Amino acid sequence: MKNLFTSTIAIILFVFSTTAQAQTNSSKLENSLLWEVSGNGLEKPSYLYGTVHMICTSDYFLSEKTKKAFTAANKLVLEINFADSAEMTAMQKMAMGKEPLSKLLSPEQLSKLNEILKKTAGVTTLQVDNFSLMTVMSLISMKSFGCTDIKLYEMEFIEMAKKRNIQVGGLETVKSQFEMFENAYSNDEMIDMLGQTNQEETAKLVAAYKSENVENLFDIVTDKKITSEKTRGIILDQRNLNWVKEMPQLMKKESVFFAVGSAHLGGEFGVINLLRKAGYIVKPVMN
Repeated sequence: MKNLFTSTIAIILFVFSTTAQAQTNSSKLENSLLWEVSGNGLEKPSYLYGTVHMICTSDYFLSEKTKKAFTAANKLVLEINFADSAEMTAMQKMAMGKEPLSKLLSPEQLSKLNEILKKTAGVTTLQVDNFSLMTVMSLISMKSFGCTDIKLYEMEFIEMAKKRNIQVGGLETVKSQFEMFENAYSNDEMIDMLGQTNQEETAKLVAAYKSENVENLFDIVTDKKITSEKTRGIILDQRNLNWVKEMPQLMKKESVFFAVGSAHLGGEFGVINLLRKAGYIVKPVMN
């Protein structure tokens, strides 16, 4: 179960959806995971990079344009600062449930979850009874990648930051993200989502990521079949609005490399559109 703590880092950052029925957005974004932010009084440009958080080592990539932008920046800012030992401790603590799943869930919910776990992860609810539903999601999501060797983009960026001896910051805390997910989903909704997670749909997500298709990634995560307006507002829109309030003061001080879940880039209330509305020039870095 040691890997559960590592994978929880990825899952509390990004909700993997289970369908790829695209929706049409009013304004299309270019296919790029890397965006330059300039203008509006900034002396130096900052950069916005969309991650998939967790990916098989065989699928992991980091383009030369991204490496170049990272080298140009003076600070790394993630959704959560996992270089902070206090945040890592909080993450491990919150991976454990406030109460056993056998007490939290109804007999019907336990039975449904047990079938999902046996089918997707080869374990039973008894074996994960002391973990939170978020941690159970971590286990199932890891299995859906179909590999045992996983890389976390955030951890790779942190290692790069350490080598350059630059500061690492966070836009949120582990505590705030766990509270956000608890408010975004009921237990039934979480179990239903776990039941829809599979290798085929995860493969579609990874394919969209490798093609840097920001629009498709946004559509996958916000598909109305699995993401209600309430959930989308909590896990994406409101957090984006909060982040864009914090980003200007950070960018004004120095060039920052922001790395957040790629689903946060697109949409009317995506970080790209919100920064543009705030007066910044946000353009894709194509090479």
